[in-house]
Amino acid sequence: RRLNVRVNIELLSISNPVHKKDLAVRLTDDTDPFFLYNLVISEEDFQSLKSQQGLLVDFSAFPQKFIDLLQQCIQEQNKDIPRFLLQLVSSASLLDHTPVSLNIVETNPFKHLTHLSLKFLPGNDAEIKKFLASCLKCLKEDKTILEEKLRKTEEDLTRQLSYTQQSLSEKSRELDKLKNEWTSYTTALTNKHTQELTNEKERALQAQAQYQQQYEQQKKELENLHQKSTQQLQNRLSELEVINKDLTERRYKGDSTVRELKAKLSGTEDECQRAKQEVLSLRRENTTLDAECHEKEKLINQLQTRVAVLEQEIKDKDQLVIRTKEVLDATQEQKAILEESTEKKQSHIEKLETTIKSLSAELLKANEIIKKLQGDLKTLMGKLKLKNTVTIQQEKLLAEKEERLQKEQRELQETGQSLKMKEQEVCKLQEQLETTIGKLEESKQLLKTNENVITWLNKQLNEIQMTKKLETSASTHGGVRTAVSPHGMPDRPSFPSSGLHHPISPLYAFQTLPEPAHNKNVNSQCPVPKAGTLTFLFIQFNTQLSKLSRCSDVQTATATSHPANKENGENLGLDSKYFKKKDDSIPLRGLSQNTLNSEYLKPYLSTKAQPSPKAAGTPASAYFPG
Repeated sequence: RRLNVRVNIELLSISNPVHKKDLAVRLTDDTDPFFLYNLVISEEDFQSLKSQQGLLVDFSAFPQKFIDLLQQCIQEQNKDIPRFLLQLVSSASLLDHTPVSLNIVETNPFKHLTHLSLKFLPGNDAEIKKFLASCLKCLKEDKTILEEKLRKTEEDLTRQLSYTQQSLSEKSRELDKLKNEWTSYTTALTNKHTQELTNEKERALQAQAQYQQQYEQQKKELENLHQKSTQQLQNRLSELEVINKDLTERRYKGDSTVRELKAKLSGTEDECQRAKQEVLSLRRENTTLDAECHEKEKLINQLQTRVAVLEQEIKDKDQLVIRTKEVLDATQEQKAILEESTEKKQSHIEKLETTIKSLSAELLKANEIIKKLQGDLKTLMGKLKLKNTVTIQQEKLLAEKEERLQKEQRELQETGQSLKMKEQEVCKLQEQLETTIGKLEESKQLLKTNENVITWLNKQLNEIQMTKKLETSASTHGGVRTAVSPHGMPDRPSFPSSGLHHPISPLYAFQTLPEPAHNKNVNSQCPVPKAGTLTFLFIQFNTQLSKLSRCSDVQTATATSHPANKENGENLGLDSKYFKKKDDSIPLRGLSQNTLNSEYLKPYLSTKAQPSPKAAGTPASAYFPG
């Protein structure tokens, strides 16, 4: 059997004597009042049930899970093959009051799985009586509620009836009045309309006669216009065919020019690649010469090219804006002209429509013929539009290809200019290299000459030292006093017999003294060294100047390491021009850059040059140490 069973689930809490919670489940049938099965599950009973059936839920969550399973059975009950079933199984007949098992079964094509099975006990007489009494009580309460509702609804309906009856009587009276008024008004209106109809019929007859005359005149005019328009259209067609032929010829010519331009383009691309390869080789050579300078110039060139490109883009955009403005102005003018023409045509069409409505069947036939001609015209115009669109697209393609060619030509010109600039840079760098190589050679020559001068000077200093030692030994035997300064320099000679007790300055050696006539031959036989050989001369005198009988001995004294000889406020030594530093000078090995340079030694290289009076008493080692 299949029955609809009501399942009541209650959670009972008992506090006396011990606080407990029991789950009470009751099965009833609304059609059969004696169908009653009860089940009470305590927490202890649930533990045994959990261990028997392998449940994973606690007692607190069990009622909700049980309700969820029942709801799934309710959802599946109307299906042909339900997934969840609620089975009430009894071993004997229901009348025997035997316990019954309630099973919740999930059906699969492989197996029927029982999720839960609960044993219910049938109700006793006392339980059934209690259940029936509760049912009766509920029914009586429902009955009383329904009776009260009925009484209230009856009262409301009686009130509404009385109110509607009163309103009906009032409305019927108003209806009678309106009917009387309407009949009188309709009679008056019928009389007016009959008079107006007679007047309008007379007017319509008069207007019909006038419209017939106008129609015949317009018919003749329209026929003439139609003939003229057909002739104009035929002439237009012939002209358009001629234009179409010209356009096709132009298209073929354009295709041939495009092919030629493509061939030229391929040639220019090859040249561009070659030029790029040459540029790469030149760049490699330039990077080896001067990397930093090249990078800076490269940055400047890139910025300049970028500025030029941006200026060109700005110019192109300005031209585009001007063109778009011109096109907009032209389109607005055309739009205004078209609007005026459409307004005129609409007004003309409205006039024609008013006249055509009153025309007869013959005019309709003429309209049909005109419509056919208009359809033919539309087809012809569509074909012409298609041809025009094709020609416009071809012209656009040609313009795009021309623009591409111009861009490529510009790029070629730019690459050529950059190549020229690079060649000029290479020439400049080569010139700089040549100048630097020349300067290097000059500096090497200067170094060689300076080294020769240093060696020569060292030899001269050694010779002077040797001669000094020899002459000092000879002067002790000759009877002439020569004093040596505490710094190693020989003192100036003094002349006691002549009354000159102060020492004579070294400049005295280079002054010409008045000699007697009998001593000229003697002095001419004495060899006097020249003044340009960096030797410092001291003339040895006898005790009396008047009896100068023999040739003055020439002694050369070596210079000590004392740097300067100062006396009488004079700065003795080399002239200040020999201590000037020059920018293009190269310092010698072992010499200070501030004290020795190639120009400082030039006065000593020539043996004929005469030294200045200040340089006579300065030792050479003060300026050329070692």
